[in-house]
Amino acid sequence: MQNDKVCKTVRQYNKEPVSREDMEKLKEIADDCRKVKNYVYDRFGGISSISKLYPGYTVQNEMTKSGLRGELQMPSVYFYLAVFDALGDIKGQWVRTKTKVLQLIGANDNLTPKEKHYLRFLLKTGNAFAAVLNEDPVSLPEEIQRKYEEVASEVEPVKLHRYLCRQVRKYHIKQHTDLAEGFSISEKAYRYEDHGIYISTKQKRKRIFVPLTDNNQYSSQLYIKLYPIKNSIEIMVPVSVTVHFHEDFKNQVGIALGMSKMLTTHEGYCYGEQFGNYQLPYAEWIRSQAICYSRNKKENPGRKKYQAKKRRLEEQLHTYINQELNRFFQTEKPQTIYLVKLPAPKAGGRSKRINNQVALWQRGYIRERLMQKCREQSVELVDVMGKDISRTCNCCGAEGKRENHTFICESCGYTAEEKTNTARNTLKRGMEGRIIHH
Repeated sequence: MQNDKVCKTVRQYNKEPVSREDMEKLKEIADDCRKVKNYVYDRFGGISSISKLYPGYTVQNEMTKSGLRGELQMPSVYFYLAVFDALGDIKGQWVRTKTKVLQLIGANDNLTPKEKHYLRFLLKTGNAFAAVLNEDPVSLPEEIQRKYEEVASEVEPVKLHRYLCRQVRKYHIKQHTDLAEGFSISEKAYRYEDHGIYISTKQKRKRIFVPLTDNNQYSSQLYIKLYPIKNSIEIMVPVSVTVHFHEDFKNQVGIALGMSKMLTTHEGYCYGEQFGNYQLPYAEWIRSQAICYSRNKKENPGRKKYQAKKRRLEEQLHTYINQELNRFFQTEKPQTIYLVKLPAPKAGGRSKRINNQVALWQRGYIRERLMQKCREQSVELVDVMGKDISRTCNCCGAEGKRENHTFICESCGYTAEEKTNTARNTLKRGMEGRIIHH
């Protein structure tokens, strides 16, 4: 790896329950941050403001002039962090919109290759994209302008501009949040002392003190997450950690993810064998609560207990996932890990129950943690092409069948546990170079 540092999130917790009075002060800050974010979402989340998002000083200046901070009587250390948090959310939403439109362009058989090339050029050139959406002339730096005019001369720009605008209007979402779960806090608004942390409030020169379970001290932007029901907080701290290089990490490992057993290697070893005992009850409980809520929406008093239990189940599940991934790295000692990049869940299927379980499968979290641990341990993670990978025989390449979690190839007689066969195909494709380039 080129960099010897990676960023990870560490967490700190309160040692004693936060008093009701102090929790109300923290909730007031979180609610003000929610209001600021919604104001930014509403004012700058649309098409007309896309040119103001980079580098963001225009938004900051307009928010200063808006008078919202004075109206809320909000300290600047919280106000401007909320503004830039919202700005980051808006940028992320535009990335998702562009990704969706790119997918639609690629799948549209009515567009010629040159038309697709032109639309992709617009999506990847920020100033051109903003100009088209706002029906302004496309004006770019000289060299890029020449390239744009060359590409535009081979198509009908007006027709394609209308198509692009239609797709963006259809799929772009102006964000809004009703949650006030926490807030970002800068170094000026807190200090570590007396085995705890002092946090600034909306009152001048007034801070609340929260004893912590550890004596670690940090000097960076933090995120304070509130749990009013438990009278507790969680402090999330981004820290740079040194990448570990292991001389004994030399193995090439193919893996397959599953819903009952979390991870299976090409040699047939399983990690997270109890994963289904956490995942399936979690999915069943979410489904039962959704049905109950939809039937009794008018009489439902609130969702606080639901959110608290959901969070508790997720924490148990995530703790187990991390423990098993750590065991995987310690045991397998991988230099390179090959993994199939699975498609998004689709509608349909055998039953609503199975659809629900697939939709709530924690594969996104597993992949996220796997990527983070690979960065920390200097391990390469490679995505391989996944078409028909679970139906292909690892020995002869013929199409086989799966019965009772066993893969059977009628052509050569090969049998194996289905996830083991998939993991072996994953390793084989990775070693052959059939990988997805990002």
